[in-house]
Amino acid sequence: MVYHMGVMARKEVLVQLDDGLVSRLDELAAAQGTSRSDLLRRGAIAVLEAADLAAADRELKDAYRKVPQDPALVEAARSLAARTAPGW
Repeated sequence: MVYHMGVMARKEVLVQLDDGLVSRLDELAAAQGTSRSDLLRRGAIAVLEAADLAAADRELKDAYRKVPQDPALVEAARSLAARTAPGW
């Protein structure tokens, strides 16, 4: 799932951060010409997208475990690799 800013109504959320983290966010926001809220929103989107990718990766791995590769296909690939591998 891809998350886009500005597509949905926004909701204000209280988040507790330590002073050092707030200072670093404010410095980065100033350097990038944006707001602390924008940085946190982008960070939340990145976390959600990473979680989606990890879930998709787990699903793909699980699918391969449930349906093993065709042994004839594996042997054909092994044979082709053996014939085309460089002879170092």
